[in-house]
Amino acid sequence: MKEILTIILTVAGGLGTFLLGMKHLSEGLQAVSGRGLKKFMSLATTHRLAGVATGCVSTIIVQSSSIITVIVVGFVSSGLLNLTQAINVIIGSNIGTTTTAWLIAFVPSVGLLGLSVIALGAILYFFVNKETAHNIGLALMGLGFVFMGLHWMKEGLEPIKHNDAILEVFRSLDAGTVTGLLKCFIVSLVFTAVVQSSAATTAIAMALLTENIITFETAAATVFGMNIGTTVTAWLAAFNSTTEAKRAATAHTLFNIVGTLILMPLFIPVMIPSTLHFFPELVKGLPAKGATAEELKTYAGSATAAMAVIHTAFNIATTLIFLPFVKQFAAFVSWMVPAKAKGFEQTKLTYIDKHVKLSPQIACEQAFREVQFMATSNIEMMTNVRNAISGTADENEVEHVFRREDILDRVQQEITEFLGRVMTTRLPLNVADQARALLRITDELESISDAECTVVKALKRFRASGGEYDNEAKEVVLDIHSRLTAFAESINVSLRASGTEMGVKPVANADELSEDIRTRVRDARQAALLTVGDAPMRTLAQLDILNACDRIRSCYLNIAQTVAGGKHV
Repeated sequence: MKEILTIILTVAGGLGTFLLGMKHLSEGLQAVSGRGLKKFMSLATTHRLAGVATGCVSTIIVQSSSIITVIVVGFVSSGLLNLTQAINVIIGSNIGTTTTAWLIAFVPSVGLLGLSVIALGAILYFFVNKETAHNIGLALMGLGFVFMGLHWMKEGLEPIKHNDAILEVFRSLDAGTVTGLLKCFIVSLVFTAVVQSSAATTAIAMALLTENIITFETAAATVFGMNIGTTVTAWLAAFNSTTEAKRAATAHTLFNIVGTLILMPLFIPVMIPSTLHFFPELVKGLPAKGATAEELKTYAGSATAAMAVIHTAFNIATTLIFLPFVKQFAAFVSWMVPAKAKGFEQTKLTYIDKHVKLSPQIACEQAFREVQFMATSNIEMMTNVRNAISGTADENEVEHVFRREDILDRVQQEITEFLGRVMTTRLPLNVADQARALLRITDELESISDAECTVVKALKRFRASGGEYDNEAKEVVLDIHSRLTAFAESINVSLRASGTEMGVKPVANADELSEDIRTRVRDARQAALLTVGDAPMRTLAQLDILNACDRIRSCYLNIAQTVAGGKHV
């Protein structure tokens, strides 16, 4: 019992170290690449092969197909990629994720190399006073933890070779038979879905293989299950998201399922014999008990290299099968996941999900899309409010303002909570500035929606008392509101162009436009006060509306200053 507990704790600790290393490696590489990753992924729009190459290289850069899939889901949701382009990127990411297998296969001594890489990373992280060096150091320490995690998993699994009871359990997973192949498929699928990392499944399989606990066929068979299990992350990102995001997640899952169904029957009669032809050292199978250390090392080296080959060949073969039919596949997925009915109202975050672990840089990119939703919603509300002022709005338009304001309240709360969690982690200075700017803009946009509701409430109170605007007063308010709308639209254009990088495209003449609106509001307020003796209810409504318009102006000016790179206070 003590031996089994030691094995479990050592392997679990090694796995935890491995996953922590993958996290730090991915975060460090993403911080180094910065906005360059987003710009690079935009190449996916040019050609299907460019999309596949983009997905492959991007996954190699960040060492996580899950992260790339989450980014793709966000891009599809916001219209930056269509479904066909997204599928091309996802196909490429499946190839890129096999780099972990190659990395493990050709590392000579994972323990010694892991410590060496951690030492180098620590020097850059702790003793070089530059942010880029910190990020590179974080990535290197992450890589070192990956190697050390693999080393400890191998050390933890080593005693299994001398425990016949446990060894018999692993022997039952022999993928040389159809039953054993199905068992390997199910085990690897479930394990990958739980840890949300195909790299972890690859590492465990290779550790078992190099310790002579499972056969090469068994280790290679885990490829089928891990490719499907890793799609869980995409579903977490798309669960409460848009139809397009659900289609991207569905495409990812179907792509891997269909590839598995096509290639899995060829595993025993074709894939294994072909691999053995190129790696003759494996023909003899597992070395017998009492084999020399050199024989075991030779077998382990050949076996891990062959597993990397099968992993890559599987994903390349699936790509070649699908690539000519991507458009037809996208159409089929669109049919499977129909568009939501019109009138659907967003009630939760669409582009981000709190259950998906993202690096701060990517988290800000995803949160920015929610901010865009809020900004667009406010323009839509302003159109409804204008119609309400002019008296042309029906009851649905008026109620839509209140429904949308309630939605924006919840969206702002969730964005704030999301970015709050992001800001509790280690942040590069530029990402911390991005998060603060997004929080400021989110707060201002929510305040604008509140002010729009104030206008509608004032109108409803006034008209419920039997009052009605005279044409002159109505035209004054409509003129101010039109200028506000134009001001808001110009700010939204700059916001979209700037993205998370404030200062890229400041609003032209923002201060002058704001001052012009403020002057008109002040003059209209003074004129309204002169009529208080004639129509007190109308004057009160007019003042409420003008005060709300001035608050909207002030909020948009604050957003314009933030977009221009001003202080976020």
